[in-house]
Amino acid sequence: MKKHNFYAGPSILSEFTKEETAKAVMDFAGTGLSVMEVSHRSAEFQAVVDETIALVKELLEVPDGYSVMLLQGGASTQFYLAPLNLMKKKAAYLNTGSWASKAIKEAKLVGEVVEVASSKDKNFNYIPKGYKVPDDVDYLHITTNNTIYGTEIKTDPDVNVPLVADMSSDIFSRPIDISKYDLIYAGAQKNLAPAGLTLAIVRDDALGKTGRELPTMLNYQTHVDKGSMFNTPPCLAIYAALQTLKWYKQKGGIAAMHKINNEKAKLLYDELDRNKMFKAVVPDPEDRSIMNICFVMEEAYADKDADFLALAKEKGLVGIKGHRSVGGFRASTYNALPIESVQALVDAMKEFESKY
Repeated sequence: MKKHNFYAGPSILSEFTKEETAKAVMDFAGTGLSVMEVSHRSAEFQAVVDETIALVKELLEVPDGYSVMLLQGGASTQFYLAPLNLMKKKAAYLNTGSWASKAIKEAKLVGEVVEVASSKDKNFNYIPKGYKVPDDVDYLHITTNNTIYGTEIKTDPDVNVPLVADMSSDIFSRPIDISKYDLIYAGAQKNLAPAGLTLAIVRDDALGKTGRELPTMLNYQTHVDKGSMFNTPPCLAIYAALQTLKWYKQKGGIAAMHKINNEKAKLLYDELDRNKMFKAVVPDPEDRSIMNICFVMEEAYADKDADFLALAKEKGLVGIKGHRSVGGFRASTYNALPIESVQALVDAMKEFESKY
């Protein structure tokens, strides 16, 4: 039976990524060695790192004056590293969910944090609007996509201070104006590679201004200067990332991915708005994520969750159980998920409706 992978992360990878990475696990670049056992200092692997960084810059149209870093530790480590490297005294944060809240907690270890707005009052089911960013903060931090609650900031904000973004779950899903940001970071396990790699893009002239001495490994400048090769990088995850980037390029780039992502999201949201048994968690279409689509049963059918999960399992739909903070269901429709999988979910919802 075909499996339709809706897991929120680690999540679906393209067949191209899996196949090419599997080949390199057995024989990397004709060396007779696995990519998991070859030296990261070898010429063959340095070429992988160079090409990966070059493709990130090409696909995201990264301007001059920015550096791409291939790091470890996940976005959770960046919650601390971002303020450590960029905050002099005070930073502003937009609180749109669990990950933003965790980023705020870590930033408070470095300096003063101003929470400019929060959607906690409605269990984070919307993106705050009309908030004011103080002029005297070192940056504004946003979390562009919220995997747990299914909201997304779909455009690059215009603000009067430097901008920092956690794009872990929607990077490469839409075109980005990199020039609006001083720092973008993203865990790889949604739209890029297996867990273990973290992508970061930093404006070079934003570094070295905090006045504090930084530990070597926690200093972005270390990794910029060493081309992400200061210490042993996550070689397998980087190789897989390169294959994903190649696949994006083959598919027509980020604009093409954005188009199909919108089509997938529309297909599922249209069914949620039509179906009498289900409803989207996020009421405002403007705030609805195209990467993580959260939905619940209508109140009259609230006892049917387990029945729908059983049908989903029967149909090969995996990973659709919602996060405990929200309940219900969550369909993660990352770049590698084909529209056929979304159609399979929609068909199951229609079948469930007709049964009950």
